[in-house]
Amino acid sequence: MTEKIQLKGITWGHTRGLLPMVATAQRYEELHPAVEIVWKKRTLQEFADKSVTDLAKEYDLLVIDHPWTGHAAAKGMLAPFDDYLSPAFLADQHAHSVGKSHESYHFLGKQWALATDAATPVAASRPDLLQALGLTVPRTFDAVLELAKKGKVGFSLLPIDVLMSFYMFCCSLGEEPCQQQEKIISDEVGIQVLKLFKSLADELDPAFYEKNPFKVFEEMTQGDTIVYCPFAYGYSNYARVGYARKLLHFHDLVTLNGLPMISTLGGAGLAVSSQSQHIDVAMDYARFVASPEIQETLYVESGGQPGHLRAWKNEQVNVYTSNYFADTLPALERAYLRPRYDGHLYFQDHAGDIVVEYLRQGGDEKTVLANMNAMYRESLVNKESNG
Repeated sequence: MTEKIQLKGITWGHTRGLLPMVATAQRYEELHPAVEIVWKKRTLQEFADKSVTDLAKEYDLLVIDHPWTGHAAAKGMLAPFDDYLSPAFLADQHAHSVGKSHESYHFLGKQWALATDAATPVAASRPDLLQALGLTVPRTFDAVLELAKKGKVGFSLLPIDVLMSFYMFCCSLGEEPCQQQEKIISDEVGIQVLKLFKSLADELDPAFYEKNPFKVFEEMTQGDTIVYCPFAYGYSNYARVGYARKLLHFHDLVTLNGLPMISTLGGAGLAVSSQSQHIDVAMDYARFVASPEIQETLYVESGGQPGHLRAWKNEQVNVYTSNYFADTLPALERAYLRPRYDGHLYFQDHAGDIVVEYLRQGGDEKTVLANMNAMYRESLVNKESNG
């Protein structure tokens, strides 16, 4: 017997991250008996933290976070899809991107990953509890604040999520962050953002400083206290009957000053290591996973959250996810694409700590912004040389 081609892949340890990769690998192997694909998982924090450069030395296939795109392009550790897949396939991926998901992996003129998973912070509710309490889903930020004062609101206050929320408040107040060389945001808007954010965070149980988005959803489904989450990276799994103790419904974001809030794009992409001994096979598997036929069937049926627009608009998919995709798509289409230049990761990894300290302890907003600006300028050192 001929020895099988074995590909090793690394993804993140949640139903949404692992199961669709295992399911698509199994089906690909059935269609290509000479190939074996083995997936391993890492924690959500490791998913954000461990260098793609290091992972690409160990694995053929990598599920990555798009802020790594600039670093990956600079280091040459990923194989560009443009060199292996047809222009027609990539054009379809671009045309059917969920918001800027496809664009988020495009850097220095090359496509470094396929957007197989799409997400942004959206709202979530416990419809049964809202009904029992005689409440409706909040529509405005002020309504969220009132509900929070009753102890019924939760969202992630981990540093990385706090930074993403900081970006969200900036965009929602009319100014995109990271557009200037010296400042992450103007002092005027930055001060408004911090005060507004703190007014809401002050009403939350401090336990949320230890919970990532899906831990918030676990809290909402396993307990009966939190009835509403105004913004957290969405997980369609919790909108599926039987996945958790109770069902969540997901919604577009509330309005702030009369306009829908704008959150910070997340999601995940499937990349191929340039160090792989079987780049052609890995590329073909990635094409298989990202294809609209698989995205709207096997991928989403296995717990995945697809990155192809056809899946988000598929009526059957929406039926068994409590209309998750149709209801949250507007938020995805508005979502802000954060910086991806090589060097920004340091800022992303540490700036949230500055905001968290302010939310917990209070302090002078100008000092908070000055500290963030200093870190931001430091992160820009690599930007000029890396695009």
